[in-house]
This record gives sequence, C-alpha cells and structure tokens, in this order.
Amino acid sequence: MLNKEEIKALPTWCDRLREAALPVYIYGMGSGCEKVLELFGQKGISCSGIIVSDDHVSDKLFHGFRLRALSEAENSGENFSVACGFGTDIPEVMARIEALAARHTLVFPDTAVAGGGSFEKDKLLERYDDMMKVYSLLCDEVSRRVFYNVIRFKISGDISYLKEYTDPDEPFESILNLGMDEIYCDLGAYDGDTVAEFLAHTGGCYRQIYAVEPARKNFAKLLRSCQQFERITLINAAVSDRDGIGHFSTGAGRQQAVTQSGTPVSLRSLDSILAGGECSYIKYDVEGEDAKALLGSRETIVRYSPKIRTGIYHRPYDIIDIPLLLHGIKPDYKFYMRRRRYYPAWDTELFAVP
Repeated sequence: MLNKEEIKALPTWCDRLREAALPVYIYGMGSGCEKVLELFGQKGISCSGIIVSDDHVSDKLFHGFRLRALSEAENSGENFSVACGFGTDIPEVMARIEALAARHTLVFPDTAVAGGGSFEKDKLLERYDDMMKVYSLLCDEVSRRVFYNVIRFKISGDISYLKEYTDPDEPFESILNLGMDEIYCDLGAYDGDTVAEFLAHTGGCYRQIYAVEPARKNFAKLLRSCQQFERITLINAAVSDRDGIGHFSTGAGRQQAVTQSGTPVSLRSLDSILAGGECSYIKYDVEGEDAKALLGSRETIVRYSPKIRTGIYHRPYDIIDIPLLLHGIKPDYKFYMRRRRYYPAWDTELFAVP
C-alpha cells in the first residue's frame, strides 16, 4: 500500500496538466463537464475549449464554448492536454480514450458522481490512518490491488492505474456464494436489471425479493419486468436512514438522486420496510445516499448479518467512508473490493460477508 512519502511524491491530475504546459480541452459535455469546469475554476486551470465525439457536435455553445469535434482537434496539428468530463464502459469509447491518452496528457479529475467536492491528496494525507484501516480490513490480494490502484487513480487521474479490473461474475461465485433460499433486498433496483442478475446466479430460486426504486419511470419498467414473479415486493421510494418525504431529481442516468428540491418522493429505511423481518443479501446502488441507506439498515445488519454489496464511488471518499461505516455497524464482516471495467473508477464495489 502507498506510504505517506509515496503519496506525497505522486503527481496530482493538476500537477500533470501544469507540467504539460499546454492548452487544456475538456472532453465531453453535460453535468460532468460542468463539474470539471467548476474544479478548474477552483484550481486556477484555464479551459481552452470543449471537445466532443464527432456525432455530438452541434452549433450550440456550452458555457460559452463552441463544441469542437474530436477529429477537428486531432487533425489540427495542435498539441493539447485533455481532461475527461464523462464516464463510460462502452468498449469503443474506452478505446478512444486510451488512444487519446497515448497521444496527449489525459486526466480524469476525480469529481463527485453525486453531490459536490472532489478527491484531494492533502485531505487523503490527513486521513492516512483511515485509509490504512480500510486496507487492513480487506481480505484478499485482489481487493488490496483494487484499493491501491483506485487511490492512485483518484490522485493522479491517470487511467493506466485502471487497466486491471475484475470479472463481474466473480464476486457472486467466490464471495457472495448466493444460495437458493435468499431473501434479497435490491435497493436502487432501476428497471429490474439487478433482479435479473440475482436470479441468474440463483437459478431463479429465492425465498423473497424486495426491490426499491425511487424514479417513477424506472419503477414503471421495474413493474413490467418483475410483476410476473412470485414473492416479490416492489416499492416506489428512495432508501434512506429514516421514513419520510424527500425530493428526487428527474435527470437522466447518474443525475437522478435525492436532492434538496425536485419531485417529492417517499423515503424509506430498510429496517422500516422489513419491520424486523429477515434478510440474507442486500445490494445498495442509491446514487450517493449509500451511507444513509446503510444507517437505515443498521438493525437488519446487526440482527441477521446479510451479505452486502454496495457502490463505493458516488462521493469522493466513499472508498474509505463506506467500509469504515459498515465496519462500525458490524465489526466481524469480511471485506472485499472489486472493480468492473469503467473509465473513471466508477462501478467500484465493496462486498461484505459474515
């Protein structure tokens, strides 16, 4: 694992852009680009323009910048650096990013998927003991490599640290070991894709499923995909640490989240949903509300020790905060980390088993 001196010596993504001393273009538009622009303002980095894939070029301006085609920028002969402002797991887009990184200084500033803020090296050094505590809790070498590489990526923005990734089926087979009698709580069930994933790994057998999804359009899809199943409870709500009323943004994809304003939505804690009932496996993917969702599951976790799968990438320090929170709730859990192929380090997950 990185010691303090190694962390201090590792250049940040800002350092790499400043050292290159070239015009900096943000690749991508939308909310990700806006977050990078905001971070540039905080760090004193000048944005020279915005480049997009050729099929996304339009005559519209984005934050005062003309959207420039990637091919136009590449064919101009100009030397420049690139800061990516979006995420992808599409192979051809990832290959395009890798090709860009081979020709230019390319960074992924570590902005929050949900909420604000970014990952800072100085803050990590202040939390060095917390980082080492998480590292000590990891139970296999693969987990320790995932943690090590993601931390280095979050500091440097260098995609070379993300070339190692894990088989998405492997945690189900070697860590979770799902049986045919599971009581599964799918928190952030989207359109039923993770219910289908669960059923694929249990041969379609289970005792009970609870699937919770806040977005109305997604919930309608969830109903259509799962209404034929027996012993399944579908709940249109956002998972939190309490029952009540909150607000939910209606943006696309990862822009959907519990917010201070937006569409009213029911808030439910898992402890309330189960009302003391049993659970054997919980999946959390609640777009930045993971900590609250865990706190709202405390009684269930303490009483039944369910297997747990949760994202640890929505907020800048989730990779440290979520394991420490769960360890505080249930100290005897065994922890594993896995990361699917994705740029940036999204889809990094924690698996906890009794």
